[in-house]
Amino acid sequence: MIRIVFFKSVMVAFLFTICYSLHAQTTVFGVVKDENTGETMIGASVIVKGTVTGTTTDIDGNFKFEVDKKPPFDLVISFMGYVSKEYTVTDASQKIKISLGTNEIMLEAVEIVDSRLTEKQKEAAQTIEAMDIIAIKETPAANFYEGLGLLKRVDITSASIGFKIVNTRGFNSTSPVRSLQLIDGVDNQAPGLNFSLGNFLGASELDVQKVELIVGASSALYGPNAFNGVLSMTTKDPFIHKGISVMQKVGERGLTETAVRYARAFKNKNGDEKFAFKLNLFYMAANDWEADNLAPVEGVEYDQT
Repeated sequence: MIRIVFFKSVMVAFLFTICYSLHAQTTVFGVVKDENTGETMIGASVIVKGTVTGTTTDIDGNFKFEVDKKPPFDLVISFMGYVSKEYTVTDASQKIKISLGTNEIMLEAVEIVDSRLTEKQKEAAQTIEAMDIIAIKETPAANFYEGLGLLKRVDITSASIGFKIVNTRGFNSTSPVRSLQLIDGVDNQAPGLNFSLGNFLGASELDVQKVELIVGASSALYGPNAFNGVLSMTTKDPFIHKGISVMQKVGERGLTETAVRYARAFKNKNGDEKFAFKLNLFYMAANDWEADNLAPVEGVEYDQT
């Protein structure tokens, strides 16, 4: 008889605990919308204030979850780009409707002006024309070196299909002995000629980062060979421009131009890049014109004897 009474007492206590737990559970449900458009918001966060209990809205902006307390309690509704809002739940049987407003910050108008010339170039006393890596890719000429002729106060003279002469300040010479050409600060004169053979011994188009052309005399800064101007080419840094690049061009008169560039950087034990190298291969072949017309005027017959 004692065992039966004890068993009944345990069952009563167990049922009372279950009933109390069920009674303490509160179901919260509702919808979150945009205050301006009225559209439902997907993924808005809804949590009980001061706890981690909560959920996010579904594809229709609805939410529903269980809370281990009775009303009243506060909900915090938030969404990125919107002002967070608190809502006090007093009646769990009613559907909660929340509207969030955008978090707008008024800023003064900012005007962004870009230029292909750096601030240091603008401060220089010389007139500097420049081609950056974007201008090199977009040039309408056959290559970037011929594209220099599209700059202001610059003329290109074609001595041959592979030998282009850059002239400035009205000069029109086929041997630019008064022009100075630099590649990464190194003089690019051909030995024995005392002038640069265009880009014949210069940098590959795949490896050119920037080209700066100083129009006019610059002897005070670069020496007497810079009377007609200075052409300075900067090549790509292997620490920044890595990997392999391939370029192939074809054209009339059997023109074929192939360039390959490979760059790689190596890291030390600390993961810092300390050593890098680059390799450039360039090949160009074409049929140049032949000077076999000795007539003083095209189409006029003459006696070769």
